[in-house]
Amino acid sequence: MASTKATTADGRYGAGEKARAGIERPVALILRLEGGLALVLGLWAFQALGGNWWLFAALFLVPDLFMLGYLRDARTGAAIYNAGHTYLAPAVLALIAVVIGGNALLPIAVIWAAHIGLDRMLGFGLKSPAAFKSTHLG
Repeated sequence: MASTKATTADGRYGAGEKARAGIERPVALILRLEGGLALVLGLWAFQALGGNWWLFAALFLVPDLFMLGYLRDARTGAAIYNAGHTYLAPAVLALIAVVIGGNALLPIAVIWAAHIGLDRMLGFGLKSPAAFKSTHLG
């Protein structure tokens, strides 16, 4: 998604854009804080589950492998990256773990959610097919 912070030739915000940009900053801040909370809750949950911190370290960056979709093209890359960077994916994995009693899957779901939380906290949002750096966080 292209940035909505369009400016005029002299660098000023266009009509209506200044108001929209003012609204986007607080929303982006809220989403970053939400990501930080997800990270902290993920760390707490992992500890509460008695997870092995070596496993945490080994798997924490694995969700970034979803970026490999960009090797094909931006549209495919964004779709694959976003599939691995929504809270829905680790939530489904956690639900499966609870339903089937797969105790080994639950810590993986928590690690995955914590990774997404860190990404959001740092401002890395869901990707737009338009450009890798164009995200839902601005």
